[in-house]
Amino acid sequence: MRPNIVSEAGLQTRMGQWWEGIPILTSAVVVVCGIIYLACLLVGYDSFAEVCFWPSAVISRFQVYRIFTSILFHGSLLHVLFNMLALVPLGSELERIMGSVRLLYIIVLLAVSNALLHLLIALLVAHNPLHPYPYFMDECAIGFSGILFSMIVMETSLSGAQTRSVFGLFNVPAKWYALILLVVFQLVMTNVSLLGHLCGILSGFAYTYGLFNVLMPGTTFFSAIESSTWLSTCVRRPKFIMCTGGNGAGYLPTFKSNSDLQKWSAFWKYLGEPFFVDATERELSLCSASDR
Repeated sequence: MRPNIVSEAGLQTRMGQWWEGIPILTSAVVVVCGIIYLACLLVGYDSFAEVCFWPSAVISRFQVYRIFTSILFHGSLLHVLFNMLALVPLGSELERIMGSVRLLYIIVLLAVSNALLHLLIALLVAHNPLHPYPYFMDECAIGFSGILFSMIVMETSLSGAQTRSVFGLFNVPAKWYALILLVVFQLVMTNVSLLGHLCGILSGFAYTYGLFNVLMPGTTFFSAIESSTWLSTCVRRPKFIMCTGGNGAGYLPTFKSNSDLQKWSAFWKYLGEPFFVDATERELSLCSASDR
């Protein structure tokens, strides 16, 4: 019996070391989502239509609280397990780069931007004059996966990887990784929110290409929060990642090179030009940016 005791102790120790290695914000999100799911399970709460992101309810009843309740509640045990297991490596890496307070701010920002994009796309699809499709207005999206898709885009950009493996089956170009995952999940899983995941990807790309820069405070803002007395207990914990201790540019867009920025600028210039401009001139402007 002695070898079994040693084996069990070793497993418990390894689990403890694994948990201690997860930064404080990532572990807090895991704990909060887990507790919320267990509480719903114990009391028999399954009225997820009251907490999910439901575009019709947000607009008609102004239930903006759904922006945040929808990312904390989950519909099943597999749902919460899968999302939290995906969050641990993604959130841990981003938190070590950005810091705990900064990542919390970014999660809130992503939750709001995902919701606004969700509303905008649902309204456009539901009221388009060619073929109205009201389904998305009544879709009830729930779970942390929209934020996870944003994190996938951000982490892929920060890593600088050229390819990514899809569940170890095949490699895809890194820039298409999140979109490939979106397609795979839609094909192999039921009751998956296409719009919720897509908006997460769009928010991730918006962050990566600097469209959220105007909403991002500087390092002094986060340092002031970290030095506040009400956060002192958390800051003293070894799992807390200081904003100044990580990569100072972690919150900034991460273009791979100047050519990427030039291509992006040329693209917006292309869209902003009048439609009567000669098409050949437009193509030349884009090609010149690509050749740099």
